[in-house]
Amino acid sequence: MKNMIVSPSILVCDYLHLEQELQKIKDVGCSWIHLDVMDGHFVPNISFGNIFFEKLFKNIDFVKDVHLMVTNPMSFVKKFAKTGADYLTFHYEACKDDDEVDAVIDEIHKNKMKAGLSVKPGTPIEKVYPFLEKLDLVLVMSVEPGAGGQKFIPETLDRISALIDEIVETRSKALISVDGGINDITGKDCLNIGADVLVAGNYLFSADNFKERYDSLFK
Repeated sequence: MKNMIVSPSILVCDYLHLEQELQKIKDVGCSWIHLDVMDGHFVPNISFGNIFFEKLFKNIDFVKDVHLMVTNPMSFVKKFAKTGADYLTFHYEACKDDDEVDAVIDEIHKNKMKAGLSVKPGTPIEKVYPFLEKLDLVLVMSVEPGAGGQKFIPETLDRISALIDEIVETRSKALISVDGGINDITGKDCLNIGADVLVAGNYLFSADNFKERYDSLFK
């Protein structure tokens, strides 16, 4: 199995004991953390904002993997650059056309972050192909975005496979990240096809033993 990155999503962690939850991530040797931003418009729910992250990031030493589920992503780029985000991923569906997608990618790079592009399960994976040479990450949603605890959509594996073929063809250096319904079975399926990053939330944080669950993704 290839080397992989696990990016634990704190969307479903215990916020009243956030310091302890972050310590769990650190203790298993994980270097990434995934943070979901939901505005109540692009998706029904509302989550964290840039001010929260700006304070949080001052006290953590992870690769900060921020996923914007918002309308008008361009208006959020500078705000999240200020927080210290490392990767900033936005949704193809949040843009009116390909020119806007291009512009947001350029703005993310201009603000010294790595650019990620995400697509919902119902959006053809081919929509990201024109941008692969500029992207640092493609986030393939394996559930409908906006809520944790959903079941993995099996057709996601075909989408990952097609994306990998295009990445090889274009010699893109973009990482493939998969988000939604990740566990010890679906995670291995994604990795065996060629995904690079697993975003896991409920599977990790609902466990009595975080380390056992984390280790199971590697076995």
